[in-house]
Amino acid sequence: MPFLVILTNIHSILQSTWGYAAFRPMQEDIICAVLDGNDTLAIMPTGGGKSICFQVPALAKPGICLVVTPLIALMKDQVEKLNQKGILALAIHSGMSFTEVRKTLGTAVHGNYKFLYVSPERLTTRLFKEYLPALPLNLIAVDEAHCISQWGYDFRPAYLSIAEIRAEKKNVPVLALTASATKLVQEDICDKLQFRNTRFFQQSYERPNLSYSVLEVDVKINKLIDIIQKVPGCGIVYCRSRKRTKEMAELLQLHHISVDYYHAGLTHEERNEKQEKWLRNKTRIMVCTNAFGMGIDKPDVRLVVHVDIPECIESYYQEAGRAGRDGKKSYAVLLFRPPDIEELKKIPEIKFPGLPEIKHVYQSLVNYFQLPAGSGEDMFFDFDMDEFTKAFKLSPLLVTYAIRAMEQENILTYNDQFFQPSTVMFVCSKEKIEQAEKENAAAEPCIKFLLRSYGGILDVPVPVNEKHIAKKLRKEIKEIQAMLLQLHRMGIIQYQQQKEDPQIRFLGPRVITDNLTINITNYAARKKVTEDQVAAMTGYVENRKDCRSKIIAGYFNDHTIPRCGICDNCLQRKKETISADEFNLLQEDIISALSRQPLTMKELFTLLPRIKQQKIWSMIQHLLEENLVELGEDIRFGKLHIKKKGQDKNPARF
Repeated sequence: MPFLVILTNIHSILQSTWGYAAFRPMQEDIICAVLDGNDTLAIMPTGGGKSICFQVPALAKPGICLVVTPLIALMKDQVEKLNQKGILALAIHSGMSFTEVRKTLGTAVHGNYKFLYVSPERLTTRLFKEYLPALPLNLIAVDEAHCISQWGYDFRPAYLSIAEIRAEKKNVPVLALTASATKLVQEDICDKLQFRNTRFFQQSYERPNLSYSVLEVDVKINKLIDIIQKVPGCGIVYCRSRKRTKEMAELLQLHHISVDYYHAGLTHEERNEKQEKWLRNKTRIMVCTNAFGMGIDKPDVRLVVHVDIPECIESYYQEAGRAGRDGKKSYAVLLFRPPDIEELKKIPEIKFPGLPEIKHVYQSLVNYFQLPAGSGEDMFFDFDMDEFTKAFKLSPLLVTYAIRAMEQENILTYNDQFFQPSTVMFVCSKEKIEQAEKENAAAEPCIKFLLRSYGGILDVPVPVNEKHIAKKLRKEIKEIQAMLLQLHRMGIIQYQQQKEDPQIRFLGPRVITDNLTINITNYAARKKVTEDQVAAMTGYVENRKDCRSKIIAGYFNDHTIPRCGICDNCLQRKKETISADEFNLLQEDIISALSRQPLTMKELFTLLPRIKQQKIWSMIQHLLEENLVELGEDIRFGKLHIKKKGQDKNPARF
């Protein structure tokens, strides 16, 4: 297809499907690179429109796009939105049964579908590999691509299986997308994905509307309340532990702040309900662990506060970057006490336990699941961390990081947010269903509702929502659950209740613990990367001089951005050029003069003859950045005037 025709086509798709007249910066270049058959790595900030970069080219070509993403919530959300637009999309994730996965893959092969979203763990299954040759792929999109790199901050070994797909689909281009990646991680992504004809795109890490601040405080909750009261709009408060999210939320509630808490230990329904209230602005502040925020697109977040120091700049940039996606002035604040820095420096030793400790946890796990040697391959087990650690008298931190080490060695996988919805399938004849309706009048409305509302329920287990059924039939959820269990016992239906216990899956047969091995060289190298990440994060916290935005961008090898002028260090630098008293007096003099009439810079110099012109220039620059005054187009002759009420307000001062 001629290039101009392709160009017209992708613009037509953008307009007709998303209603946008033009692409955002870099999107069109990335799309054209993919359509030209190039393997492409695109580094774009969170909220920068990454999904458009694979959705548009996939729609422009025949075939189906395989989207690999670890974010099940995002996967479901994008599939739903695409289907609402009339674009056929499917998803396969860890919460689905074998039958559901097989049916979905068959539909993808034989139907006119454009997108198949898959969690990385599903790529390694025999069932997926069986259907892969028949899938008419036109593009492989790898979201959160940093997960494929062992040097990244969220390495997931399942991502490495994408290389096997490349071997099967040699002529299908790959688009790897991530919000942040160091140079080392960028190179590793391209290597692990076996890139050919490589194109690389990196958007600037500059966030001109986001003010970064790092504040040393004695009592974090007092400062947090002060910040929340000064910054209007919704916000996120990140904590390191689940227990701390609840404690912080309760303290904020005492000060009449609309707040809730969120972490991975809550039920699936609780997480959805809390998230939905926050998205709809029924809850103003969400206190959470890093389990919250991934894949959530809320542009009007005005404030992100970290009350614990993140382990690395990668995760801090991702989480802080959830503020101000609408381009309006927003704040990213990190609160710390000196002991926090010492605790952070201990992280590498905690995250990388020795081989004897890893072996001890492995032996405890196989004892817990009662696994004989040679068994367990590809088996899933419910896993209660609290019960396990108490039973074997182990530290939860040791268990967490020993399991992570075993994940990275492809010994097992751990999913602490596993969710499998309730499913129902009718397993009897039509005559028996009719007989059950006659003999059980109370169950008749439920049977009819199931048959009418859930397509395919006579053939395969389909996900059902007991809450939705209860609402439609004007019953309590417990009544519906009891009714479904009764029909199950009668042999009318097969009813599998909702399941959301964390899951451990053994990837190979259980070995004798003494024979358990890990790659010590790679393990030590990953530990060194973690040490470097911690050093960079502590350096960021302790830096009182350099622009925060430049520190972050420089970490990601972006040395092009200017000083932001609005972070705590930049603002302090401005103040240091003038004494505090002089700063306040000069600001008052200029505001007073401009409130009487607009003035040029020359006229201001004349009005303030005893003040050095450089100081006046600095003050005007400060007032412009704070949106207190405006200046005409020509900096030499344009008139300065006070900004009208209703426009951008003064930035908050912490």
